[in-house]
Amino acid sequence: MKIKSDTKLAIFDTFKTKGNDLTGEANRQRAIIAILGSNANPAERTRTGISQRIAKKHEIAWKNIYSGIFRDLDEILLPMGIAEEDGRLPLKRGPKALQEKGIPYYHLTKKGILVALSIDECKNRENLLIEFFAKSEPKEKEFEKILSSLLKTSPIFTYSIFQKYVKAFCENKIKELLPFDLSKLQDISDESLIIQKEILSAFANLTKQEKEEAITFLDKIT
Repeated sequence: MKIKSDTKLAIFDTFKTKGNDLTGEANRQRAIIAILGSNANPAERTRTGISQRIAKKHEIAWKNIYSGIFRDLDEILLPMGIAEEDGRLPLKRGPKALQEKGIPYYHLTKKGILVALSIDECKNRENLLIEFFAKSEPKEKEFEKILSSLLKTSPIFTYSIFQKYVKAFCENKIKELLPFDLSKLQDISDESLIIQKEILSAFANLTKQEKEEAITFLDKIT
């Protein structure tokens, strides 16, 4: 599927005049990805099903957002290889040709799973991480052990790494999401990552008492 030159994943886009508030397009794409990354049944993963789920959550008419969902899927998520058709549901009514072809439903690709790991709306990211590395190439698996270990002790930090990686792609600081390679972040100046590295390195060299004091201090400010 051909990608237009202006095709862009908008999941981190914010209003220029509203601080960190996500745009409607960003929220819509996040909601679609979250649904496709969940255990939703096929009927809930059609364009109509996705529209109805999102509309129900926000207590609005699903037909009012259908065109936006259609555009996000057909012009953004599908061409970019983030989502793909997973099968078709038969139709009992409507034009004969449409009944024979059925209605498509979708799921996330490996790239889509990586994107899903970067957004809070996905509630089953632990399972998605396992699925992602099950589909990964040998070179990508070098990050599996450490990320899986960090996930058990520092889930917020772990998912923040995926967020920074995918956001860098959305901002054209990383050319391609795949193959998955966190060393691509080395070329990006990110103060929070530098601070986190400094803290981890320093903490590893503290005595037991100093570690306890540091934790006590952090408990008072977080």
